[in-house]
Amino acid sequence: MPADGEALIAVFDAARKIMTDSGNTRQWKSGYPSLSNVESDIGQDAGFVVVDDGRIVAYFAFLPSPEPTYTTIYDGDWLDDTQPYHVIHRIASFPDVHGIFDSIMDFCFARERNIRIDTHKDNRVMQHNILKHGFSYCGIIHLLSGDERLAYQKII
Repeated sequence: MPADGEALIAVFDAARKIMTDSGNTRQWKSGYPSLSNVESDIGQDAGFVVVDDGRIVAYFAFLPSPEPTYTTIYDGDWLDDTQPYHVIHRIASFPDVHGIFDSIMDFCFARERNIRIDTHKDNRVMQHNILKHGFSYCGIIHLLSGDERLAYQKII
């Protein structure tokens, strides 16, 4: 368990509440993301926290390709399907902290020019942020569970 496990669980719980309050009642159920997801991210040097005044206020994973669930895309195509890319997963934050998505994008694009991200069709807040930051909608991917996600890519 990560040393900051309690703080991370609080961030994930807050993010689930944001989703539910905005009408996204089907994403991140059954304890996802969990501390085992975080441990896996950390084991790949891909788990990151955002800290404000000594307090963990957000979490995200920034993983190198390939992402197995991105192998097949439906009703569209990736902007580029030949170059390496990174994937952003598990963005979570407290609702009272602003600019988190901007900070995450700045961090990630400073390290990679080709980034993919996906979200649930009911996650309007995330869709808005993704499009606001210049990502292009590419199509639909399926998680290992079979659940659909809207897939996006941005190359700079």
